[in-house]
Amino acid sequence: MARYIGPKSKIARKFNEPIFGADKVLEKKNYPPGMHGNNRRRKKQSEYAMQLAEKQKAKYTYGILERQFSNLFKKANSKSGITGEILLQMCETRLDNVVFRLGISPTRSGARQLVSHRHITINGKVLNIPSYQVKIGDVVGVREKSKSMEVISNSLAASSTKHEWLEWNAASMSGQISTTPTRDQIPENIKEQLIVELYSK
Repeated sequence: MARYIGPKSKIARKFNEPIFGADKVLEKKNYPPGMHGNNRRRKKQSEYAMQLAEKQKAKYTYGILERQFSNLFKKANSKSGITGEILLQMCETRLDNVVFRLGISPTRSGARQLVSHRHITINGKVLNIPSYQVKIGDVVGVREKSKSMEVISNSLAASSTKHEWLEWNAASMSGQISTTPTRDQIPENIKEQLIVELYSK
């Protein structure tokens, strides 16, 4: 499936957010990309432009394509509750994102690759669908043959961030969702209400 494989620093500079992780380029050039650099005059963004930018930021952050993201919004909109918050919860509970949050991979793109290459299991069974919606109680683990992989062990050793909605068992190299993440438990700097306003037009 198509994925964005272009220069990530340029996208991070566009939104002035380290959406692909820590980026030294963003620290040095904390202004949008373009041939005129920091001297370029920038017009005030319209309401539509801000809404569109927020949607693009969310898509790049979670590595979701336009049609997938649109379908996620439709599902979120059909459920009772705050649509924007439900949308982010659905993004957070995608299998590739859960693998990333558990620390099995240092990046979402790396987590997606681990899932696609059949290194990850759900309830003991290998699943290679990154967009799979992990449910409360589902056990996300590392396939037995893959537990010795250096990329996984290095990522787990370097991972220090814990998330209240996830439980991790180091002995079995597996984790599970204990509860649905609330908005304040989702660290991404995304103004989801702008996305809701964009799709509601």
